[in-house]
Amino acid sequence: MGAEIIIIPAIFGCIFGIFYLFISSRNKERMALIEKGADASIFYSSKEKRVTPIWKIVFLNFSLLLMGIGTGIFIAGILHYTLGVEDSIAFPGTIFLMAGIGLFTGFNMTKNLDK
Repeated sequence: MGAEIIIIPAIFGCIFGIFYLFISSRNKERMALIEKGADASIFYSSKEKRVTPIWKIVFLNFSLLLMGIGTGIFIAGILHYTLGVEDSIAFPGTIFLMAGIGLFTGFNMTKNLDK
């Protein structure tokens, strides 16, 4: 019974600690740059227009992820039914492997789109 009472505040405490460290370290970094006389424009994001719209990148990565998952299910079925690999090993392993390969391919294709 006591563990449930401790876990919730611990989660909220961790979230608060992460935000506090992020904001305080950002403030200290900015103050140090201002003391050294750095230009204040580095604090603001540049409004440069991207070469490739963000929706194209999201659709590309999502479609490659889904194709990787589908290919993983297909290959896991082949491994299970023809080679006799246990389904509890073949399906999760192959799905995650092919999904990762799909995301990596999407990352590389996104880099090529920006060029």
